[in-house]
Amino acid sequence: MTAIHASREPGWRPAPGPVTCIGETMAALVPEPAAPLDGAGLLGVRIAGAESNVAMYLADHGIPARWVSALGDDPFGRRIRAEVAASGVDISGVRTDRRRPTGLLVKDPGADGTRVHYYRRGSAASALTPDLLNDDAVRSAGLVHLSGITPALSPGCRDLVTALLEPAAGERPRPVSFDVNHRAALWPDGTAAVVLLGLARRADITFVGLDEAQALWGDGLGDAFAVRDLLPEPRILVVKDGARAATAFDGSEVHTVPAPRVEVVEPVGAGDAFAAGFLAGLLRGEDTVRALRLGHLTAGAALRVTGDHGPLPDRARLAALLDKTPEEWAGGG
Repeated sequence: MTAIHASREPGWRPAPGPVTCIGETMAALVPEPAAPLDGAGLLGVRIAGAESNVAMYLADHGIPARWVSALGDDPFGRRIRAEVAASGVDISGVRTDRRRPTGLLVKDPGADGTRVHYYRRGSAASALTPDLLNDDAVRSAGLVHLSGITPALSPGCRDLVTALLEPAAGERPRPVSFDVNHRAALWPDGTAAVVLLGLARRADITFVGLDEAQALWGDGLGDAFAVRDLLPEPRILVVKDGARAATAFDGSEVHTVPAPRVEVVEPVGAGDAFAAGFLAGLLRGEDTVRALRLGHLTAGAALRVTGDHGPLPDRARLAALLDKTPEEWAGGG
């Protein structure tokens, strides 16, 4: 499998096998109930990490999932380990760093969205390097999932992501899924646009929000088709348009599925949930439309809770929603 592949043949799917998700997970302090931080009462302790979110939702869907990272030898690190493992995710590839702490974030919900304050500089996960590729949890993966958060954490983390997407031999042994997941606060040097574009082009499956693409690469990207013109290389490109729809370019085929209506409690984590649902659909052999539907339904689970990980509808309900006609789906999902 080459590092860049411009094939437009539809129907490519990752081979069966565990999905290994690599990236930092932090402890998260969250006002309960959701309210602006300066007027909040109690703060609940949750966990927050894009890649572990994906792994947990994959496990919810019955897909074997691993999370690979590093945590501090501290109470937050132990809590994260226990919570991710309890969701059915394999954490055997998570390292303990006795010199560096587990990262921390604080959520500040407001009327115009949720602000997130990060305390992660010098964290255990920021010290990850390409030597992680020698770990069996990575070498034996059927698919590796990454996000654009990791390369912003440190030069070593950027080298790790680059090594997975651009191996020195020009071939990589397993496909890679990449969620652009731009966090402007992590890129103060202004390099995000160039770095994330290069990485997004090299993935087999790439996820990006339309508004995110516009913020990174220009307002001239007016729709999903313009994003595909910018990113022709991924075998599958998924462009999410907020609460409106998501479009998947599967080789030469294009499929758009509207998002169902959801009462939003807190939006952080919904993108990770969508990616997990879509990947679960692909790995279960679903067609692209049903994979997009499963992405939307999984995102809805995150949107309905104050944390990043909410409960999925039961299997019978999920099956009924996936089986709806296009007209029934458009009428309410």
